Amino acid sequence: MTDRNETVRLAIYSSLAGTGRLPTEAELVEETGFTAAELAEAMEELAASRHLVFDDDHQIVLAHPFATRNFAFSVMGDHTLWWGGCAWDGFAIPNLVPGEPSALVATTCPACGTAHSWTVTREGPPEGTQIAHFLTPMAHVWDDVIHTCEHQRIFCDEACLDRWLAETGNERGAVFDLATLWRLASGWYAGRLDTPYQRREPKEAHAYFASVGLVGPFWGNAPA
Repeated sequence: MTDRNETVRLAIYSSLAGTGRLPTEAELVEETGFTAAELAEAMEELAASRHLVFDDDHQIVLAHPFATRNFAFSVMGDHTLWWGGCAWDGFAIPNLVPGEPSALVATTCPACGTAHSWTVTREGPPEGTQIAHFLTPMAHVWDDVIHTCEHQRIFCDEACLDRWLAETGNERGAVFDLATLWRLASGWYAGRLDTPYQRREPKEAHAYFASVGLVGPFWGNAPA
């Protein structure tokens, strides 16, 4: 990554971590010293290298683990309110953001609408009998990353998941408990708010999944 792109990446991520919102163009110009045209070019390249995600209106919607709109997970710290990009991201934010080592992560079951919330900390997984369901195998996450994130959800139990699968016609993906979700999220984004940041290579990602107990074809061929 070029120094310019890393400077822009860090400015965007730092703003999202500290305030829960994207910096404005004027704020980015002032902070980085780059022109609006240079910023636009940098953000295009950051999206191409999977550091940012644009929506259909070409607005930044994801800078994992942060989202700029509702992806069904709110994350409330003592000082900041964030959108998490998915179940994985929602549990990751309290493990990543300095000064906010505890946060209330809230969502609703996609099948029945029951509200769920957990106090997520860096000390260990929260209590709960709910289950996480990831629809898209890791090898295809970036085929449509917005769709992927919208379908990494938490259900009340197996009965709710089965109901949702029957109603939507989706195939069953990966299912695991909250403790495994927390282990997955706790270290995945380590270093993302530092510089320089280097994304994991696919083999490194696969090894990380295995280290938290997630193995098998669903987790293989993980994209960088």
